[in-house]
Amino acid sequence: MSEAADRLAGVEAAIAGAASRAQRRAGDVTLIAVSKTHDADAIRPLIAAGQRHFGENRVQEAAAKWPALQRETPGIALHLIGQLQSNKAEEAALLFDAIHSVDRSSLVQALGKACAKVGRQPLLFVQVNIGDEEQKGGCAVADLPGLLAEATEAGLKIEGLMAIPPAELEPAPYFALLDELAERHGLPLRSMGMSGDYETAVMLGATHVRVGTALFGSRD
Repeated sequence: MSEAADRLAGVEAAIAGAASRAQRRAGDVTLIAVSKTHDADAIRPLIAAGQRHFGENRVQEAAAKWPALQRETPGIALHLIGQLQSNKAEEAALLFDAIHSVDRSSLVQALGKACAKVGRQPLLFVQVNIGDEEQKGGCAVADLPGLLAEATEAGLKIEGLMAIPPAELEPAPYFALLDELAERHGLPLRSMGMSGDYETAVMLGATHVRVGTALFGSRD
């Protein structure tokens, strides 16, 4: 096996173990390989190993490298996991299969118009600022009901919630809160968990985990 295949197998086994402990099915968890800042040559070994879901932070970077890779290997799903500028909404709606960072009224309005114009709506998650951190994107917990209502009025179907817990703090209570919020609003999907905590996230209800370092290796 290649090094990439070894890393992928390890992460998939860890997801399966965590799902089993929580009496869940591993197949209900989508593994997103966070490929931001990695070039095509770094990504191809993971594609060859069977990985099909990839996450990018920026529309421009994704547009530069993914169309060629998708022509090489059909069936790849692209997830936007970084902040989205409203003026990039149309490009994002065409390029991505999922957007995990819907977080404000202006973006909801821009996406509503963009999706109607291009006739395509990616899978949409509202990003929640679960730790109420000033420097972090996401809507406040208190603003979530209003933003979900506004999305519906704009013709958007929100399928789930996404969050990044505060660094250096135990993530489990934040994952549990996101799971509770999603349940309360009847949303089936939870995008939570990264390389350092994805097993905990899976045990607490994650349907999508965003893993970079554990799949691509540590950055020098």
